[in-house]
Formats: sequence, C-alpha cells, structure tokens
Amino acid sequence: MPVIQEQQEAALDANYQAFIRALQTLKQAGRFAGDIDTSYAGRLVAATDNSIYQQMPQAVIYPKSQDDVGILLSLAARPEHQSVRFSPRGGGTGTNGQSLTHWLVLDLSRYLTRVLEINADEGWVRVETGIVKDALNQALAPYGFFFAPDTSTSNRCTIGGMINTDASGQGSLVYGKTSDHILALGSYVVSGERLDTFPVPLANARQLAELDTFEAPLYRQAIKSCVDLRGAVVDKFPALNRFLTGYDLKHCYDADTQQIDLSRLIAGSEGTLAVVTEAKLNMTRLPKAKVLVNVKYSDFQSALRHAPDLVRAQATSVETIDSKVLNLARQDIIWNGVKDLLQELPDQPMDGINMVEFTATSKYAVEQKVAALVATLEDDMQAGKGVLGFQVCDDANSIQRIYAMRKKAVGLLGATQGARKPIAFVEDTAVPPHALADYITEFRALLDAHNLHYGMFGHVDAGVLHVRPALNMQDEADERLVRQVSDQVVQLTAKYGGLMWGEHGKGFRSEYGPELFGPQLFEELRKVKATFDPLNRLNPGKICTPYADSDPVEGLVRVDDRKRGWFDRQIPIATQQRFQSAMDCNGNGLCFNFEASSPMCPSFRVTGDRRYSPKGRASLIREWLRRQEGLGYDVSHPPKASLSWWGKRKAKARTQDFNHEVKASMDECLACKACTSQCPVKVDIPTHRANFLAHYHSRYPRPLKDYVVKNIETWLPRMAKHATWVNRITQASVTQKLTRKWLGYEDMPSLSVPALAKRDLFARAMTLEQFSQHLKGPLGDEERRHYVGLVQDPFTSFYEADLVEDFIKLCGRLGIQAVILPYQPNGKAAHVKGFLSEFRDIAARQAKQLNRADALNLPLVGLDASTVLCYADEYRQVLGEARGNFEVKLVQDWLLQDIDPSVLRDFVHVQPTQNEASAPVQLLLHCTEQTNAAGSGAAWQQVFAKVGVPCEIPAVGCCGMAGTYGHESEHQSKSRALFAMSWQVQLGKSTQPLASGFSCRCQSKRFAQQPLKHPLQHLLDALC
Repeated sequence: MPVIQEQQEAALDANYQAFIRALQTLKQAGRFAGDIDTSYAGRLVAATDNSIYQQMPQAVIYPKSQDDVGILLSLAARPEHQSVRFSPRGGGTGTNGQSLTHWLVLDLSRYLTRVLEINADEGWVRVETGIVKDALNQALAPYGFFFAPDTSTSNRCTIGGMINTDASGQGSLVYGKTSDHILALGSYVVSGERLDTFPVPLANARQLAELDTFEAPLYRQAIKSCVDLRGAVVDKFPALNRFLTGYDLKHCYDADTQQIDLSRLIAGSEGTLAVVTEAKLNMTRLPKAKVLVNVKYSDFQSALRHAPDLVRAQATSVETIDSKVLNLARQDIIWNGVKDLLQELPDQPMDGINMVEFTATSKYAVEQKVAALVATLEDDMQAGKGVLGFQVCDDANSIQRIYAMRKKAVGLLGATQGARKPIAFVEDTAVPPHALADYITEFRALLDAHNLHYGMFGHVDAGVLHVRPALNMQDEADERLVRQVSDQVVQLTAKYGGLMWGEHGKGFRSEYGPELFGPQLFEELRKVKATFDPLNRLNPGKICTPYADSDPVEGLVRVDDRKRGWFDRQIPIATQQRFQSAMDCNGNGLCFNFEASSPMCPSFRVTGDRRYSPKGRASLIREWLRRQEGLGYDVSHPPKASLSWWGKRKAKARTQDFNHEVKASMDECLACKACTSQCPVKVDIPTHRANFLAHYHSRYPRPLKDYVVKNIETWLPRMAKHATWVNRITQASVTQKLTRKWLGYEDMPSLSVPALAKRDLFARAMTLEQFSQHLKGPLGDEERRHYVGLVQDPFTSFYEADLVEDFIKLCGRLGIQAVILPYQPNGKAAHVKGFLSEFRDIAARQAKQLNRADALNLPLVGLDASTVLCYADEYRQVLGEARGNFEVKLVQDWLLQDIDPSVLRDFVHVQPTQNEASAPVQLLLHCTEQTNAAGSGAAWQQVFAKVGVPCEIPAVGCCGMAGTYGHESEHQSKSRALFAMSWQVQLGKSTQPLASGFSCRCQSKRFAQQPLKHPLQHLLDALC
C-alpha cells in the first residue's frame, strides 16, 4: 500500500488566512453576520457533490443576509485580498462539479431561504436564492400557483442552484427552463456592488452602456456579443428545447421585443459571473386536472421509439425509465408504493416504461386527450410496437407516488451491486427528439464496445436522456475511460445536431466549450467573462476563462482532474467492505430533504449543518478511514476493548486530531436508521457510527453516561424489584440535579417515568419454561395459532407494564395463550454507544433464547418497534449465521398474518354497532418503524378496519427522542425543535392520536403534556 497523501489543501493558504481573519474582524464588529467554517470536517463536506470529483475548499462561508454577500466581496476587492477566489453553492447536488473549488465556498442554502414577496394578482414571487424549490412551491400552493421547472432533486435543490445551471426537468416542452421564468435577478458582482438585472429596451441599454457606472461595460459587451453577432449566434445553436446553458447569447437579446436582459447571461453561468442572491420569478397556475398514463414495454428501445407518438398526443411531459432503474426500484422501499400502479404480467417482463402526463385547466380537456391516447395504445398493443399494457392514474396520491419513484432514479443507480457504479459524466446530452432512438442506439453501441453496463432514464419528449455508465472510479483503467467515453460522446452528440450539456451544466466538462461553441462564439463568452470578472475570481475554471491572448482551454477545469476515487483507493479493500455503504454514497443528497415531516435524517433537518447528514457523515467516515490507514491503524476489525472512563488520557498533542471532528458529527446522529431505507444507496450511518465509536473509545476515554446507557437494560430488573424505594430516590430533586451534573443528562426515563413496581401484572401469562414443559414437542401448525410468545423489551416491561398487561388481555379476548419469554437485555443501547464486543455477547445470549422458542414453533412478537427491528438488522450484522432463523414480528403483522381470520371475523360480528361509525384514530409511527418496516402503517390500518375503526397515518418525521438523544443535555434544544417541526403540529390537528413508539410517547408527554396510547390499547378498547 502506498504512503497515504494528505489532502493537498489541509492547511489554509496564507492569503486565505489573512482574508478570513479580516472577515472575522468584521464579524466581531457586527458588520458581517454569517458563519465562517474553517474546520476540516466542514470543508470536507463541501469538497464533493453528486459528481465524481473532489476538491477541498479553503473555507465555507454561510452568509446570513444578502448584504453579507456584498460585504465579503467588497472586502475581497481590496488590493491585499484580490487573490481570493469564490464559488457559490446551493444544494450541493450538482452532477458535474459545478460548485466544487479549491478556494472559498459561499453556501447560500443555510440562511438565504426567505420568500420575500408574493404578488398573486400579477403572478410573480420574489425569493432569496437559498430556498429549496419544493419549499417555494409549498408557499405558493395556497395562492393556486407553483414554480414550474420540475427537477428530480426538487426537495433539496435551491432556486439559486437552478438558476446557475438553468435547470429544467420534467415537462420542459410546456414549462421551459428556469431562465424562461426569471423576471429579474439581484446579484453581487466580484467588486461587491449590487447588480439588478431585468429586461431593458435596447435603446435604454445603449444609453446605460454610455454611462460611467460599473454596469456600463456589461451592457456594452452584451450589445456587441448578442445584438451585433445575432446572426452567428442563431445559426450556431440548434433549435432544441434544452438550448445553450450558460452565457445565453441567443436569448439575452429578444429580437421580437427589442430588449436586452442580462439575467439571461447570468442564468446558467454556474456562479462565474456574479453571486445571485435574489430572484423575481413568474408563477404558473396549478393545473386543475392531472392524469398520468403509465405505459409498459417489453424492452427499452420500444419505449424510446414510441415516445414521439406520445408527444404527439399533446402530453405535458413524457418521462422514461429503463429496465436497470426499474429493477433497482423493485429492490427499494419505494416499490411498495408503486407496484400496484405498475402491475406486471407473469409471462411478460416489463423492461421499460413511459410516464405520460396530461394537465389542463379543465377536467374535460384532460379526459379527451387521455381517451384519445388510450385508444391509440390499445391499437399499439396489437401492432407489435412492444407495448405490453398501460395503467391510468387520475388521483393525486398515485401520481405523486409514481413521480417519487422517478425522482429517486438518480440515487437508485448508486445502489447497483459490485464495484462498478453508474456515474454521471455524459448524462444530459440533448438531441432533437425525433433522432433520440437512433442516437441512443449508437450511444449504447459505444458503451457496449467498452463492455460497460449502464442505466437510462430521462425526458424523451425533450430529447434528453440521462445515461450513466457503470465504472469503478478506484480503478485507474476505468478512470481513464471517463476521458475516452467523454470524447466519443461529444463527437456522437455533434453528429446528431445536439449539445453535450442539455440540463446539468458544464462543470468539469468545460474544456469541450471551444469545440461545441466554435472559435468565434467561444471568444465572445470569454469577453463576457472578462467584463464581469476580469481577474477570474468567481468559480475559476468553469465555462471559460476571461478573454486574453492565451489558449482558450488554458485554465479550464478538465475531465481528468482529481476525482474522489483517487482518495478512496487509498483505503484497504477489507476496510472498505466493513464500511461499504459509506463508500457507496454517491452524493445525490436525498438526505438534504427540507420537508419537516420527512423521517430522513432529523439531525440535518434541525441544524441545517451538512456535517450532520448521511452524505456528510459518509464523507467524514471515508476520510477518517483514509487517514487511519496513513497512520498505520487497522479499522477493518472492531477493537477488542474500550479505554475505561478512568483510564489514562492521551497526550494533549494527540487529542487535537480529525477523530474529534468525526465524533462531533456522530454525536448528533439519533440512530433512527431512516437513512438505511430512505437513502437510495442505503447508507447505514448508525452502524458506521457504532463502529467508529468502538475505535474512538479504544483510544479516548468514555464519559460515565455511556456506561449508564449500556447497563440500564441489565439494571432495570433489579431496580424493578425495589421500585418503590428506587422511585423515591430517583425522583428526588437533589438526585435529579446531581444526575444531570454528573452524567450530562437533562432527564432520564427512570427519573421522569416511574419504574414498574409489580411484576405480578404478568401472572396470568405462561412463561417459556412452563410452556416447554407441558409440550410433547414443537407446536403443530394448527396448535401454533393458539399461542404467542412475547419478547420483552426494557421500555414496556419496566416503564409501561400496563401495555404488556393490555397485550395479554388482547390475547385472551382472541383466545390466544400469551407466553412471556424471560426478560433478557436486547443490547440496542450498547450498540448505539459503540460497545460492539458487549453487544455481540448480549445478542448471542438473546438469540439463543429466541431460537429455543422458535424451535418450539412458537410465534414471537415484540411491542417496541425499534427493539424488534434490531433483531432483524443489527443481530444479523453482528452474528451472521449464528443468529439463527428466529423471527420476531411487530404486533400488527402478527395480528394480520398469524391470527385465524375466522377468529377476527367472530370479533367483528360481536362489535357494538357504534364501532362501525367510530371516529378515526391518527396513528403517529415511530421513525424507525415507518422507514424500516414499510408496510407497518398499512398493516395497522387493516387491523383497525376489522373492528370498524378508521385509521389515518399522518406524515410525521422524528419526534426528537430516538433513544438517548432526547435525554442528553447538549441536545435538548434540538430535541424540542424536532418535536415542534411535525409532531407538535400533527398533535394539534389530531382528534384521537396514537403512537407506536415508546420514545415518541415519552416525548409527547414531555413536550406536549399529552399522554398517548399504543395502538393495541385502542384496539383492545374497541374489542371490549
């Protein structure tokens, strides 16, 4: 293994250190309010996006206002700071490294997120550019409008990012690109001056060009490049829906209205001309009617060749997905929501789909178009065009589910098995739609010649198909293929009269600019750049360099520049395999979802800090692995033991290392495990966190509270035997005060909730020993229906004993004999805190008991979802085959799958009449349950339906408790904020709220003073 090289930019450049000191001085004086992050972790998280590249910035600056942007650029304009360079950044999901830089990153997504003004009468909105696209549409929906360009990353991409790449997406034939919706922009040029741009009559533009202002040269150059060379510009660029992105010479001047609009130069410029902080955008009326027709094909080529027929049906959009993406979707949690909308015939595999959307202001207009298409499709099914069938979705929920699957397609490709992963570098070529099928045939032949697999999806109506060849970027031969394939695709695209970049910008593909623009027009681009940014300080190397006598390609970033794979290949294979999902993270950024009710990564949602997201943590883990290899430390296996909390501390010089930055990020993780299912590539941060903590605490002492957490499951049975005295002690104010001081906890369950005092509540239940003694052998299938084994967990058994008692009562009413398995620790708390060797021992003991019960053919049920899911996940990871084949089910699954339907029918028949019209209950699911047991909510709905109780499943995120997180003093404000985001709002709306999670019920009682029942308790009430 070669000697590990550190990041070249690990130490800040002296010029940047001086600039940051000057900016910090302004901050101390109250003249600059933004955040300045020079930490290694903060810079590292900004070093990657959704591309294959990695560049470590000098610092990341988060302006708190638009004025902050002007202030820091004005500071940088001083003579002593004119070597400082900047790159604006939005959502961080760019596929071609547009915002990656070695210099300073200006991230507008943390604070510049306001909707400034909505004018419904005139149909426009004014926003700060850090706002997420879907967040903007949430604000516009009550007015009956939306912002039309529809990107697949709409729940995390910012309006500024959309402007800087001139993004479009689905429905662009009707709705156009982002630049088509810009009415005005507010930007700051490199000198720090505010530039407001909007359409200006040509005569006025000529007058502005003669003034002694900083705008005058901008208008002079725009007139020279866009008006005087109008003929050359129009002749050069094809008449495509996805026209030229960046420095849009063609549309900066509108010959029909005789207007100049500098916004058209800035849109798509990837931050190379100005920093856009504000946008005035036109709004589009929400369609009153929408229908989606999902057309299924026997092969993808048939889907492509059929697309023009669908466009001619006057569709709003036609989206396509190939078999590669479909197969990945079938293996993802997302398929549970769409499989009924894409039903397959057993003897006719579906290897491609087209999604045809119709929208209109009247239902009648849509119905007419759909009826015409349906008639055509029925004929096409008989005509040998590869059409297998179609399904019509005319309700909003079904359409949303299909589009959620389509939008996840980008990330799903990252879940491809093996070292080669589909990657973005030739994924947004645009050709005339009528030529797309032939173009793709040659494209596929090109990739096949290199023996490459690939995934395809995209916008066939606009001639844009996202093609992602699978390469192993740690393999130097595959890395060289990026150059070879890129060069070939440029030539192929030119052959069909298309553009290399129809949607996702240029970024590291900027070197192809001279070839695609031609010498004359590329020179004009360089003149525009020189007018806005003569010293090449804004995102240097992207699109073009300022006009000079030098080679036009000199100074541009290149396809061959440093890639993430260069860093990753320094990590030994055995180590990579232990942390595989962190290695697989492709930066698609779905974990940046802004939606308050999303269960994905609560720590990021509450902080807005990308170090606390799965993508950020995966980046930190990879760098940590790389650095450990450089230090000769083996992390491919768990350490044998932790350093005791009273152990000797390391020398001070050794404690100032990257380990602590990784630890700070991991400490903010709630271990909710949402990332393991919601992330397209299933980045499992809680498992990586446990592994990291095990290694970290083999070198650094643990806090005492970690041992309390680990041992609480063992202590609880002993405490319960003396509950009266224990409660008197633990509830005393002096005890609580000392505990908070010594352990760093705001409160603990044993302090805020009385421990269960009487175990005789379980007296009516049979123990496993009693059960096994009276059996002659394993239960037969018929006998099995009359028994159930309850796997105890520490939360319900010792804090909510009434829930266990209610379960026993429910079993009795159903004619089922409950068998209570002896309590044994589950070990989840030990795993969360990284006590891996201890967790393995605990898991082995509990697995032995559960396998013993399984050998008796006894159905096993658990009441706490997070504990039950631990048996299926963490136990399988740590024990492997030694885990055995036992299965512990959630209550609702047991009721549906194991209870004789006739028994349930009998209870339905004896229900009181009023139950048939019972008021609905609102079931708020535990975040781990809703993300790792996809059918959990639907199962409860089916169970409640059997007793005549409507059950609603509101969308809620994490309640903010998630194990120990909500009890730790340093997390109190964030825990409360998380609860307020969705749970508190939903509780305010709910008439009969229930909660499936123990931690959720604790949190609701703590912050809303609202005790909630477990759903089985409400079910029992319905049966009584």
